[in-house]
Amino acid sequence: MGGYTLYGAEVSYFTGKARAYLRWRGVDFCEALATQAVYRDVILPKVGWPVIPVMVTPEGEVVQDSADIIETVEAREGLFPPAVPEGPLQHFVAQLLHLYADEWLTLPAMHYRWNYNEDWAYAEFGAISAPQASRGEQYEIGKKNGQRFKGALPILGVHAETIPGIEASYEAFLGEFSAHLERHPFLLGGRPCLADFAFIGPLYAHLYRDPTSGELMRRLAPRVADWVERTHAGERGAGDLMAEDAIPETLEPLLARQMREQFPALVETARLFDAWAGEAAAGAFVPRGLGEIWIDIEDTRGSAQARTFPLYRLQAVTDAYDAMDGAAKARADALLARVRGAPLKDFRLSKRLVRTNYRLALA
Repeated sequence: MGGYTLYGAEVSYFTGKARAYLRWRGVDFCEALATQAVYRDVILPKVGWPVIPVMVTPEGEVVQDSADIIETVEAREGLFPPAVPEGPLQHFVAQLLHLYADEWLTLPAMHYRWNYNEDWAYAEFGAISAPQASRGEQYEIGKKNGQRFKGALPILGVHAETIPGIEASYEAFLGEFSAHLERHPFLLGGRPCLADFAFIGPLYAHLYRDPTSGELMRRLAPRVADWVERTHAGERGAGDLMAEDAIPETLEPLLARQMREQFPALVETARLFDAWAGEAAAGAFVPRGLGEIWIDIEDTRGSAQARTFPLYRLQAVTDAYDAMDGAAKARADALLARVRGAPLKDFRLSKRLVRTNYRLALA
């Protein structure tokens, strides 16, 4: 019986996350390029829609979604230390950072790719889809495939009006993360965890690897570029997470930025979700978008689609909070107060979300 097979690509946001985790975990796996033939013969028949990464277990089970890949391997292998922190407060914060990386750092990642690196991205997409084609043919194939991703910019909230705020926020984020890395090699201490793998998604595949944003990172935040290289390579770290379930104070500026920028958008999305869910039956598949919201970033404002998948990541955050005992909740409440995230304590979706048949549905 062989190892795991990861279908993905270097250019893919969430493949980078899964790859960094699998390297760190040290399991037997190989990566296969998601070519047109792989989409046709493997991904579409099994998953039903074109998406990467997709992992196949040694027994042939197909797993889609980077978080599900991590959860599946963790459960199957039972290795130590766990990717998801065991301390209740560190678990909670790891899930918060997971939400931020997966569902908010998409804005700078997609902005820099498609507004600064568009032609490069088309060439990359074409080389993945048709590795045997000529460069000219690859570019045309990549342009056809890439238009779908470029078209997501207004859905995410990337417009002429918000771009100055997105760039200012991202550069400030680089400074805040750099300051953290001066004192800690990884997000929660001396080794990587779920939060680090989640950050690799945007910070490796888009913001480090794409030429213009990569030069920006190496110039403004060489410590972040170094962290990207180490974490993507699977470095295990020389220590452990902080003792006594502690959270580094240096993470608080990042968490405050998340609460200031991302949390209001989630609240608005949840309002539209609750209205839709009130009329839907258990088991109903959830639409990917539910109308329009407004996002505010560094004194800029623009419209975005109320995407529902971030609510699923948010549900993992509130589940982690609800699982805490009184002492841990008190520490979490104090942290949330410091980062102006106190409303999160009482925020819950009206109905639970589950994943079934690779889609989001009502429980």
